[in-house]
Amino acid sequence: MRRRNLIIAVGGTALGLLVARAQLVEPTRRIGVLTGFSQADSAGRSLLAAFREQMAVAGWVEGRNLIIDIRWGNSNPEQLRVLAHDLVHMSPDVVVVHGSQALTAVRRETNKIPILFASISDPVAAGFVDSLAKPGGNITGFANYNGPPSPKLLEVLKEVSSSITRVAFMISPNNLAVERQFKAMERVARALSIEVTSILSQEPGTLAPAIAKFAQPENSGLVVTSDVFMITHREEIISAATEHRLPAIYQDRSFVLAGGLMSYSVDRRESYRRVAHYVDRILKGAKPADLPVQQPEKFEFLLNLKAAKAIDLDVPRILLARADEVIE
Repeated sequence: MRRRNLIIAVGGTALGLLVARAQLVEPTRRIGVLTGFSQADSAGRSLLAAFREQMAVAGWVEGRNLIIDIRWGNSNPEQLRVLAHDLVHMSPDVVVVHGSQALTAVRRETNKIPILFASISDPVAAGFVDSLAKPGGNITGFANYNGPPSPKLLEVLKEVSSSITRVAFMISPNNLAVERQFKAMERVARALSIEVTSILSQEPGTLAPAIAKFAQPENSGLVVTSDVFMITHREEIISAATEHRLPAIYQDRSFVLAGGLMSYSVDRRESYRRVAHYVDRILKGAKPADLPVQQPEKFEFLLNLKAAKAIDLDVPRILLARADEVIE
């Protein structure tokens, strides 16, 4: 009898230890990430690094309770569609996307898996969500701008070079906001007595010739959007702008860090940290339809004085005083 009781006691203890150990093992959650950047692009990698860091702060550690599957689209719409199909069929708990093309590709594959966008300029006008306050469906996220960005960019460009009378607006034709942004720029251009045109391109190697053709008359400038395509080919754009002595303003800080003149944009690294907060909430039970689309809290203005010197441009002191960061 004593031996039988001992066996029961030992067995019960072992079972209790197994149950306790099972309770300590955290379930592993899976996040899919689809971005139009290439894996070699430092701009795309820095955004994903900010996202990963914030997920770790929230207690989600890769290799312990989290798997992050990243797919890089290389600015190729067809490749994005293939990668979206691949990601969705891995049944992730959440998919994070960068840009309208990536969002469109994932949206075609699922209306059930939560989708969080990290960089969309006007998600309501593009038809991705019903409204900012009540997005509805399985999609929500973080917008790039709380209003048309083009007017501000044009105003700053005119401040840095008052002689500008012609401006080219560089954007990919695949950008869903191209028409809205261009119309917004036209309205401001008229008030500033500026003639505005567009440079639409989605093919590598075509940007420099297009800039050279536009730059032939004097008193010209560039406004370059934050398309993944434009960011990916920023060195080609910056080199052509410098060669033809064109003042240029960009919608992403990566241009200025690569030698461009100036940028005015939302801090996208902060956007990715905020995306991580939403992902954390969804993994803990929140629904995308109940999470309002967030608008940017902070914009940053960067100036590169070395780039200004390269085109013999004297930056007004008032702009230097307003800059959040000045690169000497």
